[in-house]
Amino acid sequence: MSKEFSRAQRVSQQLQKELALILQREVRDSRIGMVTISDVEVSRDLAYAKVFVTFLCVGEQTPESSLAALKEHEVPVRMALGKRIRHRLTPEVRFTYDNTLVEGMRMSNLVSEVLSEDKRRQEAAGRTDEQEASEQKKSEGDAE
Repeated sequence: MSKEFSRAQRVSQQLQKELALILQREVRDSRIGMVTISDVEVSRDLAYAKVFVTFLCVGEQTPESSLAALKEHEVPVRMALGKRIRHRLTPEVRFTYDNTLVEGMRMSNLVSEVLSEDKRRQEAAGRTDEQEASEQKKSEGDAE
């Protein structure tokens, strides 16, 4: 079983490299923009490849529109891939938008917001404590 896993992993890495080159050199579509292949998952029988992509969108481009344009090129990309790799079967390529980078940035921003809010609250509470302490000292000084 581990042999299957390592083969699928090797094929996945090879596909990622080859697909990146194909998208960079052979697919000419301005609707796609800059695309990055973040991961490739290959089925156990190596018949399907789920390709996770991210986009650097410029202007009015959105990840959804870029993905739709990229999906139009699935068949030509598979044909180009078949010419480059030496496998009995060329996997069917399925492009999927990878939102982990966007979600990671969102989570990082949320954590930063919470930390800054917590710091602000601690500073406000610290000032209040200091004010109370100075008032107590004044009242103790007046009592003497």
